[in-house]
Amino acid sequence: MSDKPQTLKGFRDFLPAQKAARDYVTKKLQTTFERFGFAPLETPTLEYASLLLGKYGTEADKLVYTFQDRGEREIGLRYDQTVPTARVLVQYQAELPKFFRRYQLQNVFRADKPQKGRYREFRQCDCDIFGSTSPLADAEILAVYYFAFAELGLTQLRIEFNDRQTLMAMASPFATPEVTTASIIQSIDKLDKNTPAEVTAELTAKGLSAEAAAAVLAEVEKAEMSDNLKQIEHFARQLGVPAESLVFNPKIARGLDYYTGLIFEGRLPEYGAGSLGGGGRYDHLIEQLSGVSIPAVGFGIGFDRTVEAATELGLIPNLLSTTQVLVTVFDDQPASLDSSLQVAHQLRAAGITTEVYPAVDKLGKQFKVADQKHIPFVVIIGEAERGAQQVKVKKLATGEEQLLSFDALLTYLRT
Repeated sequence: MSDKPQTLKGFRDFLPAQKAARDYVTKKLQTTFERFGFAPLETPTLEYASLLLGKYGTEADKLVYTFQDRGEREIGLRYDQTVPTARVLVQYQAELPKFFRRYQLQNVFRADKPQKGRYREFRQCDCDIFGSTSPLADAEILAVYYFAFAELGLTQLRIEFNDRQTLMAMASPFATPEVTTASIIQSIDKLDKNTPAEVTAELTAKGLSAEAAAAVLAEVEKAEMSDNLKQIEHFARQLGVPAESLVFNPKIARGLDYYTGLIFEGRLPEYGAGSLGGGGRYDHLIEQLSGVSIPAVGFGIGFDRTVEAATELGLIPNLLSTTQVLVTVFDDQPASLDSSLQVAHQLRAAGITTEVYPAVDKLGKQFKVADQKHIPFVVIIGEAERGAQQVKVKKLATGEEQLLSFDALLTYLRT
């Protein structure tokens, strides 16, 4: 280990500007989720290792952080939010309402190889409806997904959707003992990144004949919306999702095997870094994880990509400082110190975000610190101001100064 302080590889610090941007996106997402009646859920960072292992597949199990605690219990860091939620659904089934809908924004941990855009700790943002098989629930999920991005100003979102049952029906006639239906769908899922020739080559490398591989892609190209999708799309439009934002795409496959119906991904034409997340219906996964049959539909938003897209498109306001006023300290006399502290208290009590300069220093240096912190106003209370029972307020952007009573100061700052 280097003597120089540094973060662990694959983990990140977020300095104030970055953290403010992430908090801004989080609040916008929460606002939308709660407007749609979704309740917040939070699960522990640590779970019993036995809950986590064996749920994601052999390769994924290698990425679960596991260790023994001081009580010699085998425990692990949260790998995703689905397995812990499955535990919650079973553990609290007598307390949770019918058709429980939840959102969850928490960090997850994976012992993966760090690379650009891939970290060992990152935030997941999930939203799901449990217990319903109705297309109304699917439409609600599409609507809350669209409006979560619209709340951020990302109104050009395209929701590309498909039906996993349609894909299964197209792929299964071409499956062989060597190349399963799921394997064929996993290759189809790459059509958004690879050319048809590359996907055909992958299918033949897996063991399909060239004719069969070509026939699979031909079936995909001519696929039409299922009756299920038509109904979901109709309901989503009634819920306010613009028709132009709902795009049927028979190439969308969502490579995970557990989807059973609707599948979808969100993309922004003006943001070229790929999908902003997606989801679909998964009616058997909770049963596979917990032994209790609970149908579900939901999505995961790519939180880091969403923050990046909103930042690149100039949709996150200047959040470098939430402090409105710096109250300066004029000198080290008790009367000066008391006046500064009393004014700071009164400003805070009135709802004005206020910082007190925490030392005795030249006013010029205090102004410089305010400027560095992007604090727009400074308040000065010298002997003359105290004698007149007034304060001087300076707007740093223009240098404009005004001598005001405290009530007039409040009016000025609020306007």
